[in-house]
Amino acid sequence: MPSEVNNSKYLLEAKALGKQFPGADSVISVLDGVDFTLRPGESVSIRGESGSGKSTLLNVLSGLERADSGQLFWEGKDVTKYSLSKLAAARTRFIGFVFQAYYLAPELNALENVLLGARIAGRVDASVRERAEALLMRVGLKERIRHSSTKLSGGERQRVAVARAMINDPLLVLADEPTGNLDESTGRAVMDLLMEIAEESQKSLILVTHNPDFAVRTQRQLTLHLGKMAKKK
Repeated sequence: MPSEVNNSKYLLEAKALGKQFPGADSVISVLDGVDFTLRPGESVSIRGESGSGKSTLLNVLSGLERADSGQLFWEGKDVTKYSLSKLAAARTRFIGFVFQAYYLAPELNALENVLLGARIAGRVDASVRERAEALLMRVGLKERIRHSSTKLSGGERQRVAVARAMINDPLLVLADEPTGNLDESTGRAVMDLLMEIAEESQKSLILVTHNPDFAVRTQRQLTLHLGKMAKKK
């Protein structure tokens, strides 16, 4: 049966997302009827106090976690009830991730870590290798391409993570506190790079950050509070 088609002007749309977790005494509502839209090429930042559900929201928007209620649309297709395998296959080409903790494989070098994203998508050939090397050069790691990830600084590791997020040429990049483990100067340089690459390659970007200076660099600013979304004022 074909998927229900939603308004195609949105790259991603969420309607009334709800997510709960069991607590010691009662159920904890982390997401409470969250509505969210993202247009092609648009950048949006999400701020909120610790524990407000920002990472949970990203996990639900990316299909890493299922919402308990509501609907999720990718490119106008209702993916709410996709099987886990179908969702994972769609995600590899649709979304690139940049996490706070880098999540690089310590036994692999910078190039191999970038190629890992392509291997998950099931395609590594000469052209993909060339793209991976070009991405590493673009993020300023020309001299570090074959360095072990354990020999890289925090800023260099996050640059590798940015390159890995772009390897499958996704339409959307999700960045969850990408500067959280970096000092102020290095974090600013990584954020500059992320914003530049997203803009020049016309990627949509969802940025979760505690930093108000980084948040205002996106086209829209939102805040998540008590499980509900609001525009940042």
